[in-house]
Amino acid sequence: MAHERTDSYLKDSIGVLRYYKNLAERAMAQCSDSALFETLDAESNSVAIVVKHMAGNMRSRWTDFLTTDGEKPDRNRDTEFEAPATTRAELLRQWNAGWDIVFAALEPLADADLTKTVYIRGEAHSVMQAINRQIAHYPYHVGQIVFLAKHFGSDSWESLTVPRNQSAAFNADVAAGKKSQR
Repeated sequence: MAHERTDSYLKDSIGVLRYYKNLAERAMAQCSDSALFETLDAESNSVAIVVKHMAGNMRSRWTDFLTTDGEKPDRNRDTEFEAPATTRAELLRQWNAGWDIVFAALEPLADADLTKTVYIRGEAHSVMQAINRQIAHYPYHVGQIVFLAKHFGSDSWESLTVPRNQSAAFNADVAAGKKSQR
């Protein structure tokens, strides 16, 4: 993803979220179908569980974002960690449905909306604080997805960022304008 300089908090926030969405998608694309549903141990989550949780969180937080509490009464967070999707197609449908809600809520916002008050679990947040909360939350889980995909992809893993032991070459390409810094 090409980094674009901006002074717009909203534009940057949307760009950061799109970057992490894409990062997770590139990681999931390297997973075999079966690896999407594997766990490391009984206490770990699979990629499918992480996706289900993120999609549930996204639906709850961003549906009617400016007008209703971000913790919807019909959300049962505990069930997000049970019975995940069973196919790649269903997992990606959940994933994309969640992100569609995020971007549908964020893209119409204007700078004047940043100081409005929204609620999450009854706690007041400025719109900017609510966005920051999710910018901290989603990359945390994207990191889990990348970790699992890399673990299960092992020898066939292709780096999503700067490949190991190639920083100097990468930096030279960036300086020559051949690659994005992000």
